[in-house]
This record gives sequence, C-alpha cells and structure tokens, in this order.
Amino acid sequence: MKYKCHIPNLFTLLNLAMGILAIISVFYDQYGTSAFLIITAGVLDRLDGQLARKLNVVSDFGKELDSLCDLISFGVAPAILMWHLNLMETGALGIAATVLFAVCGASRLARYNITEFEGVYMGIPITLCGGIVALMSLYSTRFTTSMPFMLVSMLFLSYAMVSKRIKLKKR
Repeated sequence: MKYKCHIPNLFTLLNLAMGILAIISVFYDQYGTSAFLIITAGVLDRLDGQLARKLNVVSDFGKELDSLCDLISFGVAPAILMWHLNLMETGALGIAATVLFAVCGASRLARYNITEFEGVYMGIPITLCGGIVALMSLYSTRFTTSMPFMLVSMLFLSYAMVSKRIKLKKR
C-alpha cells in the first residue's frame, strides 16, 4: 500500500481543519460548536499517532506536522474561545492570558519535539489543556461562571504546560 504513510497525516490535517473551524465558529458566536470542534480535534490527534504506529509509518515529518496543527487546535483556538467568551471584558489582562496560553503551548510543543520521550510527559500536554479550556468554555455558556476563576484557570494551565515539576505518565 503505497500511500499508507499519508493516512496519519490526513488525520493530523483534519485536526488542523477542526482548529481553524473552531476559531471561525467563535467569530460567529457559535461557542458550543467551537468547543465541540476542539474536542473533535483531540480525538483526531489521538488517532493520528495510533495510526502512524499501527501502520509503522512514524516519521519526523509527521511529528512536526502534528505539533504545528496542535498549536492551532489546542493552543490558539481554545485561547480565542475563552477570551471571547470570558476574558474580553478584562482588557489587557485577558489579552495577556490569551497570548500566554498560546505561547506556553508553543513552547511546550517545541520542547517535546527536541527531547526523547521516555513515557512521561513533562508538563501537561497541550491537547489536554486545550480540551480543558474548551470544556470550561462550553460550561460557561450554560452556567454563570466567575471571570476571575476563568482567568486564573488560563494562567494555571499555561504554567502547567511548561512546568518541569508536573509529570504525567503516558497511558
């Protein structure tokens, strides 16, 4: 099967498409859709790695592509969703938290790409943090939430992505 090496990358690019569509959904005030698309991107992200290993087509290209797509789907899209829903009213502080989340996500992905993985994640993976932000945003569309709680949560998750003190074993 000549093209089997492209199958995982197709899932990775679908992950990216979900992230872009999640951002666009925010601009149309479709917050639930945006959160759903981010969660869907997480499922696709999980599948691309599994497929690459199962088909024995793991590559440096796939690893780099995955990180670039993850930055959009789990760094930028959730940050924009949270900012638009809960942090816009905070002015510069909300903007700073939004930018910090994406910057910490990018730093986390870069560190992951240059270190040898030994079964333990240093810091919380961006996929998990982005999914948490999407779920928090979805929750905030249904229930009254505290803006300070959302702001502190964004700051904590930003720190958690780059922390060397937080370690999670891969399941």
